[in-house]
Amino acid sequence: MSTQRQRVGTLFLHETGDEYLAVPIRNDERLFQAVLGLKETSAGPRPGKFRIKRDSTQEPRSPEEFVEFARGAERIRISEQTSRKGREELREMLSGYQLDARVVRTCRLCASAGRYSPITDGTAIETGREQICPDCAFLELERELSYAGGVTGAAEERLKDLLLEVQDLNRITNLLQGQLDPDLTKFDEISATTDEVDSVPVSSLDLHPDLQTLLEGRFEDLLPVQSLAVENGLFGGPQAKGDDQLVVSATATGKTLVGEMAGVDRVLQGEGKMLFLVPLVALANQKHEDFRDEYGDLVDVTLRVGASRVRDDGNRFDPGADVIVGTYEGIDHALRTGRDLGDVGTVVIDEVHTLKEGERGHRLDGLIARLKDYCEQRSQSGSGYSGAQWIYLSATVGNPEWLARKLDARLIEFEERPIPIERHLTFADGAEKPRIENRLVKREFDRESSKGYRGQTIVFTNSRRRCHEISRKIEYNAAPYHAGLDYGRRKKVERMFADQELSAVVTTAALAAGVDFPASQVIFDSLAMGIEWLSVQEFHQMLGRAGRPDYHDRGTVYLLVEPDCSYHNSMEGTEDEVAFTLLKDEMEPVRTQYDESAAIEETLANVTVGGKRAKSLNDRMIGEIPTTHAIGKLLEYGFIDGLEPTPLGRAITRHFLAPDEAFKILDGIRKGDDPLDIVAEMELHGEEG
Repeated sequence: MSTQRQRVGTLFLHETGDEYLAVPIRNDERLFQAVLGLKETSAGPRPGKFRIKRDSTQEPRSPEEFVEFARGAERIRISEQTSRKGREELREMLSGYQLDARVVRTCRLCASAGRYSPITDGTAIETGREQICPDCAFLELERELSYAGGVTGAAEERLKDLLLEVQDLNRITNLLQGQLDPDLTKFDEISATTDEVDSVPVSSLDLHPDLQTLLEGRFEDLLPVQSLAVENGLFGGPQAKGDDQLVVSATATGKTLVGEMAGVDRVLQGEGKMLFLVPLVALANQKHEDFRDEYGDLVDVTLRVGASRVRDDGNRFDPGADVIVGTYEGIDHALRTGRDLGDVGTVVIDEVHTLKEGERGHRLDGLIARLKDYCEQRSQSGSGYSGAQWIYLSATVGNPEWLARKLDARLIEFEERPIPIERHLTFADGAEKPRIENRLVKREFDRESSKGYRGQTIVFTNSRRRCHEISRKIEYNAAPYHAGLDYGRRKKVERMFADQELSAVVTTAALAAGVDFPASQVIFDSLAMGIEWLSVQEFHQMLGRAGRPDYHDRGTVYLLVEPDCSYHNSMEGTEDEVAFTLLKDEMEPVRTQYDESAAIEETLANVTVGGKRAKSLNDRMIGEIPTTHAIGKLLEYGFIDGLEPTPLGRAITRHFLAPDEAFKILDGIRKGDDPLDIVAEMELHGEEG
């Protein structure tokens, strides 16, 4: 390759020991690397050696070729890392040919590798020892990430963006060691927003006098979402029940009172009892206590949860009560076993987004269809009963218009967020996370809001065992909270948190739905629920627990992400991948999906409840069920005879068994297995929360 008279844009010179690296660059591309050696002459230093580098060899060239390159260069640059003596020697040599050179800041790592990378205050990355270019800093960061176990594309891009922003490699790599640097961990902020809604005075409601007096004693005006519901037909007109409504609004905006007002008013007006239904026993227990405290002087309140099907001795459940607070499963069990619930005036389905969940989703879908059928059958009996008003509540629905249409309800959507929420993300391995959580909990508990409340934290993790492990490592008073604790212990934790005697509760993601812990901070110890990653909807439901307008000035959310981690070999993706999906993606639509097992289970329940109406019950459900196929399977399995359940089918639907579970029990019985072993296996198979 001839090097003579090639025009170049920049000739870059960098000192390497006793010689100099010479790099000609044209159109931002390096032509080659060469080694230049100078010699002393009577006229001063002059080129003595010039060698072109080729892989591991060096090809000698005439020193005059260097001179030709220097004369043909538009500019000559000397790296700042070159010694003062080297700079003077190069400048003296170049001046002998009437050439000039400028000293520039460059990346030492690039210069040593024969690359010309000028850096400025705006591009230099600090390493603690020196400043380097972004490309070299990225390589150093990738090396650190490989030591930490590696992260996926989105997390790596996030770290690189932060590196360019703060221009400090050590601050970024410290994030991988669990350092809490708020300027770097902060991912974004969900701003506080306020929708302009004219408040409805409580005095204008025209409710039953006893309820009217009670509410007027609590507040003067309804909150915006409550006002919207009232203005859009919550109470209807004279002699007419109110419209069915789907109320979608953020946590702590007051949507629960929408259902309470409508239901208690209809009870007091003699228009039927109220069912207030939630997905979990812990939520039912809490809501039962709330109803007794708030309305116990006006109405009788009872509790119907899933456990009632095992021991239904009447000690806690009174089917004749004015208000029945229950789990979906508890009320569905009453329908499946033919219990008379009386005239139902109002049905409130809290956490209706549960419709999209794997196991609970199809059961809620079936419950809604069966309970509507129950109310319709009763209204046709000639007793004067006019049916029920349905109110569905959720903080997180990705497709509210579609869902409202499917539920045949008026959509009441209120998008206000009363206070802002900061969302933070940092990296830590599983063993390091409790230490970081302890620091975050302590820092939050030591703060007091302008309303006079200390900051308290909910830590969400993915197992009961981990709840206890983390709570033991928090220095300030903290407690585990999960479905494995007895009722008394859970109530004690709720009371202590409400009284600000606990800095934190550590709970499973399964209990995120609505337990009333007024926390200012939420920490995600993991992004999994059991052995499944959280959905975007579940994630938003959980982070929405951070910050209450009556208690706090802002909410804070921390995601503690373990790079390259998953919690079970069946899980797709890693925790760092999932984190950025949760933070960036749109909320999933609420739709109920049916596999064969779910279709068979719900069709059997519909046959048990509705007999020949089973097909119409299937047709009115949100999810699509292949009815003919499901009935064929039920006949094949011996679960139904015609459109009537067999004794086996009735037992299966009474105990909410999927077909595979039923066959597992039957197989155990036929093999003579100990009943306790069968029960233990089924408990492990169905364990939640």
